Amino acid sequence: MAMTSQTQSAARTYDVRTYGCQMNVHDSERISGLMEDAGYVRAADPEAADVVVFNTCAVRENADNRLYGNLGHLRPTKVKNPDMQIAVGGCLAQKDRGDIVKKAPWVDVVFGTHNIGSLPALLERARHNQEAEVEILESLEVFPSTLPTKRESTYAGWVSISVGCNNTCTFCIVPSLRGKEKDRRPGEILAEVEALTKEGVLEVTLLGQNVNSYGVEFGDRLAFGKLLRATGEIEGLERVRFTSPHPKDFTDDVIAAMAETPNVCHSLHMPLQSGSDRVLKAMRRSYRQEKYLGIIEKVRAAMPDAAITTDIIVGFPGETEEDFEQTLEVVRQARFSSAFTFQYSKRPGTPAAVMDEQLPKAVVQERYVRLVDLLEEITWAENKRLVGEKVEVLVAVGEGRKDERTGRMSGRARDGRLVHFATGDLAPRPGDIVETVVTYAAPHHLNADGAPLSHRRTRAGDAFEAGRTPKLKGVSLGLPTIGAPAPLPATQGCAL
Repeated sequence: MAMTSQTQSAARTYDVRTYGCQMNVHDSERISGLMEDAGYVRAADPEAADVVVFNTCAVRENADNRLYGNLGHLRPTKVKNPDMQIAVGGCLAQKDRGDIVKKAPWVDVVFGTHNIGSLPALLERARHNQEAEVEILESLEVFPSTLPTKRESTYAGWVSISVGCNNTCTFCIVPSLRGKEKDRRPGEILAEVEALTKEGVLEVTLLGQNVNSYGVEFGDRLAFGKLLRATGEIEGLERVRFTSPHPKDFTDDVIAAMAETPNVCHSLHMPLQSGSDRVLKAMRRSYRQEKYLGIIEKVRAAMPDAAITTDIIVGFPGETEEDFEQTLEVVRQARFSSAFTFQYSKRPGTPAAVMDEQLPKAVVQERYVRLVDLLEEITWAENKRLVGEKVEVLVAVGEGRKDERTGRMSGRARDGRLVHFATGDLAPRPGDIVETVVTYAAPHHLNADGAPLSHRRTRAGDAFEAGRTPKLKGVSLGLPTIGAPAPLPATQGCAL
């Protein structure tokens, strides 16, 4: 009997390679879910995959070079194996569109941030037509969380509450690539969280380009605080995190919800970007230093144990030494537990890229070093305060690069800090909960070298031991797909 195109694809393997933010990580889980629903299996050897999918980021200046460099490395493999397929998606695909195929004609499929669900059909169409398929949409077909998702973790999961962003920060290309904010209904979000929890997941992170503006689309500016409180009613859900909020939308009801909902972790990632009011205005960040520090003061008043992290950009066009000193001053007052620091880089298509007074690289580098030195001094001092304190650790996979050599395991405390801990006579599994005492502090992690005080086996740990990760079925409304298990006739393999 002649083999159908669906039967052929059922044996094909895939590998997804992800760059960028948490939203991209979660999108890659959706890509994996779509591929497996279409009959593909994850490649045991990524280098030998039949389909390689790049999920790209466009935020940093070298993103383009990194992608085209990686595509170049795959060209010899593609020449040797013409049946292999290469797909490029994500923010860089949304930006560069058909230029990707012009620069790398061995690419088979280019898809954007708004049509992830089309990927299996585009791959099939490219195979059938033996030519590249480029499909970029300007708006979402469906909310991405309606797509099937293959989760990467048995114990922690991402849950999107919104996509897109209504802000116009002059350094950021994301709004033009992800579109205007689209909010999910609270009931849909909570149903996804409940489904994950029933699979054994203990921790969820609520995701959005600007999570605390959630509700803008349906006219409830207090919706995010209500959503946090509602997670407290979900049985079995032990930890709730969220990222990233915007200071301009940060309201007191969210602080109250964090403080009063037991499973909401006392950790807050709140981007600062700059401590200078003048630079914040040029960035179109609609808050100022006083408001930012006021939020931190309120958070610490309600939750003295809160760990606050941030993002900071050094060397924005026109930044003076006085402006930079203001950033250092906010860092001194805020006492962050960690920070993501960036040297400003131009992104074509953003207002900041054509601003006057672009700073010399040497100036930016010198300021960057000073900022990192100050942050390390502060984060180390803050971590040292925890020596002798008891911490609850959710055991994780692959957090500690030296764990095998040192005999430790690693995980995250409730406040988000990384903890490397000795196991003693216990045998905890990723997903289990361990209580232990901090014995040593470094700028970026804590050590707990005594025997753990307790070890709680969890359903997440059971799932890890059994090799199960949650795979939630979505409803792919209006999306062209080729679906296992019902095979399609060969003549319909690309009928969309």
